[in-house]
Amino acid sequence: MENNTPNVGQEQELSELLQIRRDKLAALQAQGNDPFRIVKFDQQYYSTEITERYDELCDTAVSIAGRMMSKRIMGKASFAHLLDCKGDIQIYVRRDDIGEENYTAFKTMDIGDIIGVTGIVFKTKTGEISIHAQSVTLLSKSLRPLPEKFHGLKDPELRYRQRFVDLIVNPEVRTTFVKRSAIVSAIRKRLDSKGFIEVETPVLNTTASGASARPFITHHNTLDIDMYMRIATELHLKMCIVGGLERVYEIGRLFRNEGMDSTHNPEFTSIEIYQAYTDYNGMMELCEDLFAHCCQLVNGTTKITYQGMDIDLTPPFARLSMNDAVIKYAGADFLGCATDAEAHKLAKRIGLKVEDATATKGKLLALAFDEFAEDKLIAPTFITDYPIEISPLSKRKYDTEGLTERFELFIAGHEYANAFSELNDPIDQRSRFVQQAQERSKGDDEAMMIDEDFCLALEYGMPPTGGIGIGIDRMVMLLTDSSTIRDVLLFPTMKSLPNDK
Repeated sequence: MENNTPNVGQEQELSELLQIRRDKLAALQAQGNDPFRIVKFDQQYYSTEITERYDELCDTAVSIAGRMMSKRIMGKASFAHLLDCKGDIQIYVRRDDIGEENYTAFKTMDIGDIIGVTGIVFKTKTGEISIHAQSVTLLSKSLRPLPEKFHGLKDPELRYRQRFVDLIVNPEVRTTFVKRSAIVSAIRKRLDSKGFIEVETPVLNTTASGASARPFITHHNTLDIDMYMRIATELHLKMCIVGGLERVYEIGRLFRNEGMDSTHNPEFTSIEIYQAYTDYNGMMELCEDLFAHCCQLVNGTTKITYQGMDIDLTPPFARLSMNDAVIKYAGADFLGCATDAEAHKLAKRIGLKVEDATATKGKLLALAFDEFAEDKLIAPTFITDYPIEISPLSKRKYDTEGLTERFELFIAGHEYANAFSELNDPIDQRSRFVQQAQERSKGDDEAMMIDEDFCLALEYGMPPTGGIGIGIDRMVMLLTDSSTIRDVLLFPTMKSLPNDK
């Protein structure tokens, strides 16, 4: 990791620069020109609009605003570049056009200052589309220099902690978050067009259920009860299905008190989608459609490169059962074992580390998949037929004992979606919750709690339903070729620095 920490000499220089900028601000305020008293500016155009519509806007007066990113003083005339939320454009400032006093004020402005410019659109002798300034207004004073002064903002830790600066100086970072917004918007529009409605469910819950995860615990003072930050939106959304809202979805934050790595952050964005009268096959088609549609929207194609791997998101995706995947990549057929004891012998033979001596062959199959198969799945692949032991909310696969109608989508060795034919048998559901509670009592703090409200809802009858959860952050990582989840979260969770405490 590159060390961008200024040395003693740099710290002294930075301190001097900070004081100079504060002195400039104080002088402006003393003259009655406090930029922070300005409340608005008539921003008529963005930089890219001007460049894209040059033939129409040439010789036309325009008004733009943004951050000054460079300045070149050439005696009685100067050039500067202004950065707005769409891009940047060159500004030509001449003393004879804006007046000597205003030109002197412009020369004292610093890189990073927010300015408003009115002027005429033209092309320079070198062919660069520019604005010939008629007025320049200081709208906000930047009291800190941008990090190019100290070799740029390259240190990833510093970039994530100071995302506001990262967005200013690294154009590709802005592009990533513009694409993220477009992806989320496209998902909403696509689902709305298919008759789904967006709903909102509680973030604070009295039980932690709907997923296998360790929750964050908080306390409600008035009710004097512990509550849990939601680990999933699943159960409340299926209650909506029971109530007759037959196609629902929710995009929102989930919270899991787990480890952090390149694909995990304690809070993350997920979408869960539920549709009555379909099954997990219907969810596969919906999943393919959403990934292909969003990829085409932000990249102009369904064929992309992710971290050096060629990925084709053109439907249909490959389909492979979990057991067949383990047979393919580990040469082990766990479902072919007659007993759990036989499955343990098979696990030992292929070198699978097993900590739970009571693990069933279904659990061993899942462990073997995680160990030997998951990272081999580069092309988009639906892994199907999950063991019932690890699928407490999924409908049984009634033609194959011990399996469920569940799939997960894997791309480039990572999971992107999880879906079921939803379990709607209230008696079966309660028994699985009880089994999860027993696992929890034995020390598994990721096992689900019994959700009595959900059990009650199922007793009123839920139609056959397909449901899916998709990790929005991972989807954005894939479609923007980002190597870590921190690159697609504006403000990722960071460890406190000593002076933050």
